[in-house]
Amino acid sequence: MKLVRFGPRGEERPGIVVADGAIKDCSALVSDYDHAFFAAGGLDRLRAIADVGALPDAPAGVRLGAPVARPRNVFAIGLNYADHARETGAAIPAEPILFMKATTAVNGPHDPIRIPHGSTKTDWEVELGLVLGRDAHALGSPAEARGVVAGFLLANDVSERAFQLERGGQWSKGKSCPTFLPLGPWLVTPDEIGDPQALGLWLDVNGRRRQTGSTATMIFDVWTIVHYVSQFIQLEAGDVIITGTPPGVGMARTPPEFLRPGDVVELGIDGLGRQRSVCEQA
Repeated sequence: MKLVRFGPRGEERPGIVVADGAIKDCSALVSDYDHAFFAAGGLDRLRAIADVGALPDAPAGVRLGAPVARPRNVFAIGLNYADHARETGAAIPAEPILFMKATTAVNGPHDPIRIPHGSTKTDWEVELGLVLGRDAHALGSPAEARGVVAGFLLANDVSERAFQLERGGQWSKGKSCPTFLPLGPWLVTPDEIGDPQALGLWLDVNGRRRQTGSTATMIFDVWTIVHYVSQFIQLEAGDVIITGTPPGVGMARTPPEFLRPGDVVELGIDGLGRQRSVCEQA
């Protein structure tokens, strides 16, 4: 299944994308794709719908929101591609580098990215994200993690590098500005993705390719990441984890290159759709 949320910001409705690409309105069946939905087995209820095609259509050209309602937590993994670690001059991590993004950073897949006041180094990062389908803590193995993932989605881990690296060493404050986490367009269930470690990723700025990669080059695979994070933190249904970016970020270019108002950022992952965001001044 491909789950989608559509409508004005703050008023999104849950939907399903059907085979011809149309969006069907599921709001008569579920209230939203949030913690309560996933924790109560909402995916199974949607799978049981006998005739999805009979659901009402969403309005043509409607805005898409993030495909999961504001999560309780957003976890992120840093330096999870060996070639990205090398381009930044960092050592290959022995364990996943874990940080958090504010949930207020969540943004729709085509909404503007707002350059913060005082920013000179706003950067891009295409990433594979996942959503937890149930609560989990202290999972016994990476294999057990397969049973707690509701689906995968496209993410842009927008980052202000001066805030992240030059203001006291706290990554989260460079990662958490409003609009700094475009998600979607869809949440795609694992049965439609196949191997999450065989997905191509790409990102363009103003029509010029900046990142090209594959999840095959991750240092820690998605199941290892979920298992690892669960050893330290209570994961909750609807939480989002983003899993790192391939090489090509702006701060590693020669000379460094950062986003400015008017820039257009487009990105995609195999099977997970694409995003297009225009940058604007906050």
